[in-house]
Amino acid sequence: MANVSDFVIQRIREWGVSRVFAFPGDGIGEFDGALGAAQREGDGLDYIRPTHEEICSLMATAHAKFTGEVGVCIATSSPGAFHMLNGLYDAKSDNQPVVAIVGQQAISSLGTFEQQEDNLERTMEDVAVYVQTIVTPQQAQAVVDTAFRTALVRLGPAVIVLPHDVQGMDMPKLEPANGVSRSSSAAPSISIVPPLAEIEKAAEIINAGAKVTFLVGHGSNGATDEVLAAAKLCGAGVITALRAKQVVPSDVPFHTQQLGLLGTRPSQHQMEGCDTLVLLGTNYPYSQFLPESGQARAIQVDLKPEQMGLRYPTELNIWGDVKQTLLTLIPHLRQKTDLSWQDGIAKDMVEWENEMQAQAMLHYSDGVNPRRVYHELNQRLPAKAIVTCDAGSTADWYGHHVRLRDGMMGDLSGRLASMAAAMPYATAAKFAHSDRCVVCTIGDGAFQMLGMNELITVKKYLSKWDNPQFIVLVLHNNDLTQVSWEMRTEDANPVWSVSQDVESVDYAGWAELLGFKGIRVKSDDDVAAAWDAAFAHPGVTLIDAYTSKNVPPLPPKITVEFATNTAKALLHRDPDELDVIRDSAKAVASEGIERIKGKLNIGQHNDDR
Repeated sequence: MANVSDFVIQRIREWGVSRVFAFPGDGIGEFDGALGAAQREGDGLDYIRPTHEEICSLMATAHAKFTGEVGVCIATSSPGAFHMLNGLYDAKSDNQPVVAIVGQQAISSLGTFEQQEDNLERTMEDVAVYVQTIVTPQQAQAVVDTAFRTALVRLGPAVIVLPHDVQGMDMPKLEPANGVSRSSSAAPSISIVPPLAEIEKAAEIINAGAKVTFLVGHGSNGATDEVLAAAKLCGAGVITALRAKQVVPSDVPFHTQQLGLLGTRPSQHQMEGCDTLVLLGTNYPYSQFLPESGQARAIQVDLKPEQMGLRYPTELNIWGDVKQTLLTLIPHLRQKTDLSWQDGIAKDMVEWENEMQAQAMLHYSDGVNPRRVYHELNQRLPAKAIVTCDAGSTADWYGHHVRLRDGMMGDLSGRLASMAAAMPYATAAKFAHSDRCVVCTIGDGAFQMLGMNELITVKKYLSKWDNPQFIVLVLHNNDLTQVSWEMRTEDANPVWSVSQDVESVDYAGWAELLGFKGIRVKSDDDVAAAWDAAFAHPGVTLIDAYTSKNVPPLPPKITVEFATNTAKALLHRDPDELDVIRDSAKAVASEGIERIKGKLNIGQHNDDR
């Protein structure tokens, strides 16, 4: 007779799962044994074991993002379960369906202060959309099915706690009985379509607008054709949230990329000038960059009703799937004949791209220009490439310089506390799409956190991938650069070297020690050749780029607060004061030159703002 572990494994497979990210331990030991037996019999799950439980949950979240499937992670009792919390919060913050299965001490020992006995339900209840301990075999089916169903519908992590003794209990056939649920493993549909009256009202609002802007989030994944069709009909400009770069191809002329500190000036201009704002599958959190209250009529479409009307006073909130809602809406939209708003946005974006190229070509005395590294990467991205970044300064350069074309993918942890997620994300992407080239861009601080060890995971599983090409870019500047700039610009504090310095390591040497190709880049003139060599190499390459830490991640609009705080920080004996002043002036001067060029050639904008 099959036991509970055997049943749970089979039920997971019925939910369409073929791969799990797991780390073993005695609290989940019986279940681990069943996983091994099922795999040996050819009826198991692809068991991926990275170097830490936190990476398991980050990889499960990334798997959900890159595939649209439920990500599954497995760990032992409280030590392993606690380690997975960061990745589960990543899934919660980024609305991803993940199921975590964690061990627990035997039911008979609960409440007796057993070693590693902790209240996992209480610990997990804040992060999980559903958390339940399986205490009898008869309960297992309903708990597993409810976990998967709830994760899919509520778009978040669900947690199954599986005590060690229950894992090995016999699994009976479920018969009709009081208190016993016989549940279904049929996945629920979330293709929700709103009522026709709401569709007609949305069409009336959009058709009445002269300057329409779409703000597109990750919730619009899979709706690229519908977003573009609607935008073309109503002459809209399109802005994508950072995690939604892949939704709209970069060669769409009226797509102005991101908004806010990591965004573009054309996106900011759209927010300042639009009279209609359509929020599609996004919970964009930085409301200071959205239009003034009363400036624009606004509509929001989302599957998370609790997040609608939260950032901007929307006139209409539509609970629905973006793709299905747009398919229903498009027949009600009128073709605009005056496309001056959309054409102006496209011209504005050309001017911005010229600025970004000029910024990338600047030279700095203390290292390679990180913008140049990303600019040259973008020039060489192959078809269907996948790019990841962490939440440090790499996110700035990723946002400013990487342009994902049709068929490419890119993502990062939207929960900025998960700043070291770039390598777990890249590795998960490679497992999900092993035929594609994956490029991980990561800072040296994040690489020391969860990157160096994950090169071991890459080495372990390299032979499983159809295409072994996997490229890691490390920005090597011995500084927690993003935090250093945040200290200056947000809090007017000078950089504190004790907290900010990152110990220098030969990252290319570490890659070479593992048998990979290592490339050291110490000059701007070497950047292009390094990328050429990496993309020509049919294996794993690490580019160790010795970059400047003083290149300012300038926002598209420099506020008085930004400038004042930076000046105060430098006056308080910032250790990099002279370099920061010189390099910031150089960057600002470059921006000014390109704006003047644009004004003379196009005569479009006065940017003294």
